[in-house]
Amino acid sequence: MKQQQDKYDILKTYYGYDTFRDGQEELIDCLLNGQDVCGIMPTGAGKSVCYQVPALLLPHVTLVVSPLISLMKDQVRALNQMGVHAAYLNSSLSWNQYKKALAYAKKGRYKIIYVAPERLLTEDFLDFAASTPISLLAVDEAHCVSQWGQDFRPSYLKIPEFVCTLPIRPVIGAFTATATREVREDIIRMLELSDPHVAVTGFDRKNLYFEVRHDKDKYRSIRDYLLAHPDSSGVIYCATRKNVEEVCDRLLADGFRATRYHAGLSDEERRANQEAFTYDDAPIMVATNAFGMGIDKSNVRFVLHYNMPKNMESYYQEAGRAGRDGAKADCILFYSGQDVITNQFFIEQDRDNEELTGEALEEVRRQDRERLKKMTFYCHTTDCLRDYMLRYFGEFGSNYCGNCSNCLNTFETIDITELANDLIGCILTSGMRFGVNVILDTLRGSKNEKVLRFGLDSNRYYATHAQDTIVFLRQVLNYLVLTDYLVVTDDQFPIVKVKEKGLSFYAESGEFRPVLTMKAARKTTQTPAKAGQLPGTDKSGRKRSSLHTGSDPFEALRRLRTEIARAQHIPPYLVFSDKSLESMCVLLPQTKNEMLAVHGVGELKYQKYGEQFLALCQKLAGESEEF
Repeated sequence: MKQQQDKYDILKTYYGYDTFRDGQEELIDCLLNGQDVCGIMPTGAGKSVCYQVPALLLPHVTLVVSPLISLMKDQVRALNQMGVHAAYLNSSLSWNQYKKALAYAKKGRYKIIYVAPERLLTEDFLDFAASTPISLLAVDEAHCVSQWGQDFRPSYLKIPEFVCTLPIRPVIGAFTATATREVREDIIRMLELSDPHVAVTGFDRKNLYFEVRHDKDKYRSIRDYLLAHPDSSGVIYCATRKNVEEVCDRLLADGFRATRYHAGLSDEERRANQEAFTYDDAPIMVATNAFGMGIDKSNVRFVLHYNMPKNMESYYQEAGRAGRDGAKADCILFYSGQDVITNQFFIEQDRDNEELTGEALEEVRRQDRERLKKMTFYCHTTDCLRDYMLRYFGEFGSNYCGNCSNCLNTFETIDITELANDLIGCILTSGMRFGVNVILDTLRGSKNEKVLRFGLDSNRYYATHAQDTIVFLRQVLNYLVLTDYLVVTDDQFPIVKVKEKGLSFYAESGEFRPVLTMKAARKTTQTPAKAGQLPGTDKSGRKRSSLHTGSDPFEALRRLRTEIARAQHIPPYLVFSDKSLESMCVLLPQTKNEMLAVHGVGELKYQKYGEQFLALCQKLAGESEEF
């Protein structure tokens, strides 16, 4: 019973929470009882708590294997800020710093040590591990061990070999936010987990709003969004370094405090730019996916994708960096057809899997192409975006979330029977030899060079749908692919072919022909903005606040947070998260006990900052009584 009480004490004292989130307690209990675990939890669900709480209760050191330097630094900084002695061992340390950290570790100075997988089998680290009792080995971003996953890291394959060198095998916990059933099974097998307890807590992040836009001028749309959210911090993801440079330069020219991050920058510039973003000196980060896994900044209020990622796993992970504190955040993807071509090029180049050759490499490419198709369907579906995402990861929702662009639109069910017949007929009568663009150009009656060269202007379906837009025709074709009437091949030059279901539909006629319908967006249920009014603003042009109490108390609390953070040279979110400030706005605590009831305020946080925020809340409460 003492151990049961201790874990709650630690949760409240160090993290400021009264209860565990879904899945956390069962994983913690298993680790404390010596059972391996595999935890699949969405970004922001508190995976780190699942191994940090046991680390503080178990007798010896906890090792956390982590793939990225930035992730380690964020986690260690947060732990030290909470009063937990922690360190990291990776290539960012000089040789002298590394030796000093190892020496301190041998003396038992650190309770938690983060280590890069590449360091595990080095002579110095093996010497440390052989002489230091290890209670727990936590593997973060565990999907990296699977070559069938989207972020395969060969260095993760060293983990089982490292475990075999230890005098006593520690309990092992594997954690990730993105793992399909196949990848989950791979994690358990590759890490050699022993009869693990598997917890899948669900992929739904209810605080995130999802939207897909097909705007022609992406930059203008992003600029308008930022103008409507002037005090928010967020990430804009781009597919290429060139796009990062262009978007960041234009934002800076338009007066936004933005910075950039991609692999083409020097280590020093990447470090400086990430610091500027973390400390809110440049609250807008424009980046490629090199700005990667586990960025632990809790007050990210938006993630905008200037380009479509190559798979749902990447999109879920990148979008999931918004709203880690549980407060509302926006995830908006700006799609264009060129995004598909760019991602197809990346897949064929396959720079992420240089260690693979032959059949294994081709199998990875085949799976990548299939994942790209499903990502593309996400950008075209008229179904609930959240439900589509959950179904991809093996969960099933209600098909209406009320917090995505598709659920907030009104859709009409339209009859596409005749168009579907003509699409399938055009593909069949042209010998199933052409790609999407050629088929659609034929239906629209185009006189472009390829249509005329192959004689498709004499095809019986030529110009039968000249009145329909290319966007609508492509939407219907995508729907037929999604519903298994058609298939687009995985070749270097993809071809549209008719599947058995499509052949049956085309062969039937008259009263026996099934009626095909699909949903098409007609109008939004949201009140449209007036001319000149930016999205997300009220009639006066002022940004709408998500706070129940209005924006002034929140701004006052945020100013205090910024002053404290700058004085202590730490990121503002390490003082208190946005959600904690929102909770203060609602509760306006007047005593220490009331402040300790605020989300994320524990005894240690109160000792550091509580009295300053309590005094401000008392002042704000007094001001509110005057009105």
